Amino acid sequence: MKNIEYEARILEIEPVPLINKLKALGAERVGDHFFRRHVFETLPPIAGRWVRLRTNGKTSTLTVKQITSDKVDGTKEWETVVEDFESTLMVLEKIGLKSKGYQENKRLEYRMGDVSICIDQWPKIPAYLEIEAPNKKSINETAKLIGYSDGDLCYLNPEKIYLKYGIDISKKANISF
Repeated sequence: MKNIEYEARILEIEPVPLINKLKALGAERVGDHFFRRHVFETLPPIAGRWVRLRTNGKTSTLTVKQITSDKVDGTKEWETVVEDFESTLMVLEKIGLKSKGYQENKRLEYRMGDVSICIDQWPKIPAYLEIEAPNKKSINETAKLIGYSDGDLCYLNPEKIYLKYGIDISKKANISF
């Protein structure tokens, strides 16, 4: 299924040495983003599925995400670009969706071929690395190339990562810097 996201994360990274390593490997820096997002439950609510409206100030997207497992291929995603963040937020509210939370994060994005390597910083938790690739093998090869092993990889989504630090973002309306 083409809507499967193959991604893994490495928690509690040190951004500066990792950036230096990526530069040394010839990774191309393709973005320095400040994301703002609203998350919504689906109608009817379905466990593990939600709607995300996100913008980096230039591009806004509307996405349905579904977590089917905590494995490398356990996330499904359907996404489309929308013209205007605030107008789309109003449309979603008018059709009955209520934002269950507003969230912010910062992301440095690099590319090596068809692999996306992102350094994510979220409020109140340590920085982590996200590797997204066409398949699990590419994720493992990229992790090894930048100095990590298969054992360093985890497949938790941000909500579960926050839970590791004792913060339940599903019960917090605002996660911001």
